[in-house]
Amino acid sequence: MIGYVVWRLLGAVALLVVVSALVFAIFNVLPAADPATLRAGKSATPEQVEAIRESLGLDDPLLVRFGRYMAGVFTPFEGGPLNLGTSIFQNNEPVLAIVADRLPATAFLVAGAVVLWIGIAVPVGVASALRRRSALDRATMITTLAFVSAPVFWLGLVALYLFADDVGLISVFPGVGAYDEADGLLAKAWTLVLPWTVLALGTAAIYARYIRAEMIGAMEEDYVRTARAKGVPERRVVLNHALRSAITPVVTLLGLDLGLLLAGNAILTESVFNVPGIGREVVTAIDRSDYELIQGIVLFGAFFIVIANLIVDVVYAYLDPRVRF
Repeated sequence: MIGYVVWRLLGAVALLVVVSALVFAIFNVLPAADPATLRAGKSATPEQVEAIRESLGLDDPLLVRFGRYMAGVFTPFEGGPLNLGTSIFQNNEPVLAIVADRLPATAFLVAGAVVLWIGIAVPVGVASALRRRSALDRATMITTLAFVSAPVFWLGLVALYLFADDVGLISVFPGVGAYDEADGLLAKAWTLVLPWTVLALGTAAIYARYIRAEMIGAMEEDYVRTARAKGVPERRVVLNHALRSAITPVVTLLGLDLGLLLAGNAILTESVFNVPGIGREVVTAIDRSDYELIQGIVLFGAFFIVIANLIVDVVYAYLDPRVRF
């Protein structure tokens, strides 16, 4: 197990270097705008633009800039452990500081949604598998298909129209922008009830269908038949044998989904409900053409996904020893 973990760690480091190089290439070899012109502003003279270009080192050869960029990414600096650059439109604030300020809201949103969708998907998927082709199974599959097909932003707007306390038909939950105004953990949690639900429904539907398929296959395995033949209670057969086997592949999905959501894939939910997370910050940065901030968030998100993938590999190897061989 230790050798497997070390091997995966080395692979993760190599992958992070490759990802960093790709991010540099995307934002420097094929730029959509001149960073010096963006920093100087629309009314700047050519001399001022050239001075900024020289101060940023944009006139240096590409390989020199790449070496400086990689050295900055993987070495500490005064703003934190990683130098992801500075924001053009936020008083040259380090990108890492901006991400650290927005990350708690995104992490809170993702954590609540994960608990909710796992709490929905597991019992729904198991019940549907145990009653295959029944009325419950058919209703569950139709409902999950509907939620899988519904866009997140549409679900968010419908939820606001129905239940928001400012514009909803039934004033139950806090509406747009309530997270910023809330004070305290419980108050902020209350403002995220609708975003949690919207973010969780579509994913819960996918997980429920996946667990159903895995459970159907697990219930037909020889070890399940053997457990039943030995007189093991059906509840233990389902929970300790079939479900444990069926839920193992879900770890892969969960880890990757967590990495993607923390990297900013909750962008639609954050934008609809005006939650000050990383996803909404990406929208703001794109609107302002703040390429330093966009590049830093993309790189930070890539780190999250690689680390999440590493954790998934280790956990999966722990749960299923066959993976290590």
